[in-house]
Order: sequence, then C-alpha cells, then structure tokens
Amino acid sequence: QVQLVESGGGLVQAGGSLRLSCAASGRTIGNYGMGWFRQAPGKEREFVAALSWSGGSTRYADSVKGRFTISRDNAKNTVYLQMNSLNAEDTAVYYCAAAARTRYATDYKGDYAYWGQGTQVTVSS
Repeated sequence: QVQLVESGGGLVQAGGSLRLSCAASGRTIGNYGMGWFRQAPGKEREFVAALSWSGGSTRYADSVKGRFTISRDNAKNTVYLQMNSLNAEDTAVYYCAAAARTRYATDYKGDYAYWGQGTQVTVSS
C-alpha cells in the first residue's frame, strides 16, 4: 500500500504561483508513474499532469501546458507540481495519484491505484 499526502495548496491571486508537494509513504514510488488531477465544485475529476517513473517523460492537460511543471525526487519519495500564472479556472482540489499499473506518464484515471486526500487551491481574480 502507498499513502500519499499533498501539501502546498492555499489562496493565491490571479497571476501568482504555488508549488504542491506529494509525499509518499508505505512503499517507494520510484517504479510508479505519478500524476496530478483536480476537481472543481460540480465538475468531474480531471487530469492535470503526469510523470514517468524516471521523470524523463511528462504529459500535461492542454489547459495547463506552459504554466505547470510536474517533477519528482525519488530519493525523497516525493512528487511536485509547480503552478505558475494561475487563473480562476485553476481553482480546485488537487489530488496526487500513483499509477501502480504503469511506470509511464498516463492521463487515464483507471491506471491510478493510490490517491491522496487532496489539497485546496483557490485563485482569486
């Protein structure tokens, strides 16, 4: 079992930046693809970004390309999401997830077996 705990969310003004962290425990995530998803009120959970086990391959939703960067530090068993140029549409609960089925960057929710509890990101306009 893998436990994931997100942190770094909060309230930020439009145009600002936040860095989310996802700390894993229980098992090393070094062989897992990792991803970030988000869910806004009244909407379905959607893909944001994903990263392969080595960090060499990434995938992003079109809405965040060029603004968000996913990265990982396998030595710390931690994944990050750097979010720049935030806007009101980025307001959501952000979830970290571990893709136990694959080592690659995947945007398919079904590939992710482990999920964190989420961290709220609110962007004021």
